[in-house]
Amino acid sequence: MTRRTLLASAVPPALAQSPVPIIDTHIHLFDTARPQGIPWPPKDDAVRYKTALPPRYIALTRKLGIVGAIELECSPWLADNQWVLNVCAPAPIMVGMVGNIPPGDKNFRAELDKHAANPLYLGIRYGNIWGFDIGKELSKPEFVAGLKYLAERGLILDSANPNRKLLEDLRRASDLVPNLRIMIDHLPGMEALDKAAAVLTDLAARKQIYVKVSAVLKKRNGQTITDDAFYKPVLDEMWQRFGEDRVVYGSDWPNSDGLGAYEQVLTVVRNYVSKKSRAAQEKYFYRNSLAAYRWKPRTAEQRKLT
Repeated sequence: MTRRTLLASAVPPALAQSPVPIIDTHIHLFDTARPQGIPWPPKDDAVRYKTALPPRYIALTRKLGIVGAIELECSPWLADNQWVLNVCAPAPIMVGMVGNIPPGDKNFRAELDKHAANPLYLGIRYGNIWGFDIGKELSKPEFVAGLKYLAERGLILDSANPNRKLLEDLRRASDLVPNLRIMIDHLPGMEALDKAAAVLTDLAARKQIYVKVSAVLKKRNGQTITDDAFYKPVLDEMWQRFGEDRVVYGSDWPNSDGLGAYEQVLTVVRNYVSKKSRAAQEKYFYRNSLAAYRWKPRTAEQRKLT
């Protein structure tokens, strides 16, 4: 054995490998300086009410291995679908956005076609947000027709803020539109997760349904919890239920600022997946996002992932 071989064999595998590149599938963009204001966050939110645009995000994540991000719409205003597309256009780190066009609206197809002509437009949000009630809407033929059209266009439905009722409603939506890709956002942050075991088992059996391992960070007595052991049970449940092929990374920035710094958000899940195979880490941090969102690369770094 040569000295070089001996030294190489002494390097732990985790150090010998390059860091896994990351696609952050859940950030929000808004500009507090807009003349018309913004619907969220409110002005009295001292932590979150700060302009959140790509340059700030890039500066925050430059040394953390983030090579791309997807915006999740945080505004119920229809015009903001185009506003976000305009903001993302000059920022190659942004590989897409998930907008807000209610599927039951009479102009849904026209609006979806208009925005989805831009390859950055990846789908829509619907869930416990903006007063939406997907369970009620699923009884309306026009709403189901809208979801079917979304699926036909190859676009995704992101949910928001899960509880057991929403999970049951998503199962019903999947029954009605079996080819619709669905992303369950923030599942680790759901209260009473153990009381939704039956519906989670049903959802986990559907290969077109993905889970965003976001909203993981928690506080205790006003302090961010950094103990890896605290987070292990809920993260174990995500992987055991849905498997390594259907979990994706999302930070929920800057909403996450209320719980901790971006690096803390990332460190919790990075520490957890670091104990898994390189292949599993790649799936969580970028490969599964490609399957779920079908985003298109805009930079050389992103093209290496596809």
